[in-house]
Amino acid sequence: MFADIIITSLINGSTYALLAIGFSLVFGVARIVNIAHTAFYMVAAFCIFFVTHHLGFHPIVGMLIGVPVVTLLGMVTYWIFIAPIREHEAAVLIGTIALAIALQEVMLLIFSGAYRSVPPLVPGFFTIIGVKVFYQQLITFVAALFILGALRLLLMKTRLGLAIRSTAQDREVANLMGMNESRVALYTVGISIALAGFTGAVVVPLTIVEPFMWLHPLIM
Repeated sequence: MFADIIITSLINGSTYALLAIGFSLVFGVARIVNIAHTAFYMVAAFCIFFVTHHLGFHPIVGMLIGVPVVTLLGMVTYWIFIAPIREHEAAVLIGTIALAIALQEVMLLIFSGAYRSVPPLVPGFFTIIGVKVFYQQLITFVAALFILGALRLLLMKTRLGLAIRSTAQDREVANLMGMNESRVALYTVGISIALAGFTGAVVVPLTIVEPFMWLHPLIM
């Protein structure tokens, strides 16, 4: 029982970490509390479901399509709706809540409120110290660790990563050093939404897809 809790916690914790880091990145760089962050995780899950069940492609194809689509959607909605009001905290909070509810209602209108599912990439399971672990759970855990490692390399070893870290520490100094703070904020939002999309991609075979699924990680 204890081992089962540990293994489940590791798997769930790795995916929640992707969402939490994306949320923190946007808050640190753009100084906004993006309540709609987990709504993009929900949209990614529905994109993968649509490509898999309605278009008949493999879930991997759905992931390759869903993550870029959600990332682009997130950047566009930020640029149009959030960037003009980002200096007004209350307006941003209300705006991102409204955006999350709008995305939820669009998915509800298109797919209804029925519970959906996506088949695992690899069916089956193995047993470790008496605990049944599905191959999909292992894939999810490894993929989450890989994405976290890639994000660390991006932030620590690239010019964009340097710009993100500099802007997070001091926006005014970053601007004086020639960094376009608004552009860095937009790129950071893109990375953040991509992390939400990746989370939806790796979690969708393990969870129920429904329009209100974005609320669970937000509350957690």
